[in-house]
Amino acid sequence: QVQLVESGGGLVQPGGSLTLSCAVSGRTSSNYAMGWFRQAPGKEREVVGSITWRGGSTYYADSVKGRFTISRDYAKNTVYLQMNSLKPEDTAVYICAARYISSSPSIWDYWGQGTQVTVSS
Repeated sequence: QVQLVESGGGLVQPGGSLTLSCAVSGRTSSNYAMGWFRQAPGKEREVVGSITWRGGSTYYADSVKGRFTISRDYAKNTVYLQMNSLKPEDTAVYICAARYISSSPSIWDYWGQGTQVTVSS
């Protein structure tokens, strides 16, 4: 089975930076897309961005474009979310996910447990 474990969350001041990691273990292949989602209290879960494992093609939500960067490291089997110029409204539980390229774009096959990011002075 595939397991996703996030780390790197914590408390950061507005304008600061934080990098999240998602370690992938289990049976994997290059035919995956990795995604980052977030959910704040009282709000629906929203997509932050995604990256294809093989080609590294990225997508970002308008709310984070220019501030967040998604990358992956083949050797470490890890995907990262680099967050810069953080705002209080970025406060949320951040969750990584994975899906097979062959799956419907609306279906995500695996989910991590989430890590809390709090942006506050």
